[in-house]
Amino acid sequence: MTDILPSALSPAGGFSRVPQASSGLLPFISFSRHELNAIFSLYGAKVAAGEWRDYSIDFLKDRAVFSVFRRSCERPLYRIEKNPKLTKRQGAYSVVAMTGLILKRGHDLTKVLRVLDRKLCVVSA
Repeated sequence: MTDILPSALSPAGGFSRVPQASSGLLPFISFSRHELNAIFSLYGAKVAAGEWRDYSIDFLKDRAVFSVFRRSCERPLYRIEKNPKLTKRQGAYSVVAMTGLILKRGHDLTKVLRVLDRKLCVVSA
């Protein structure tokens, strides 16, 4: 069985390991612990503010995607993507809006996430 998902339970009842290239399973891209800490700190602040309610994480063979939802039945408001193929070009990280518009792209995840954490301020004329 070479088509087992990484999140599937192993026969012993524990979680299966991340597939290695030598195991015959296809490797996939994932977020590191540091990257997930940055994403979840922003996500927690937005949930506390009542703007976001749900998320999903997809680990694909060419990129990792963290999707943010207002409600779980809708399309994602934003997608935070990690694409290592673009590391030397525009940067591996990008924030994509619901319409497919790339809001920000760069090499540093914390700088890219600032596009979602902008504070509104009152402008007097």
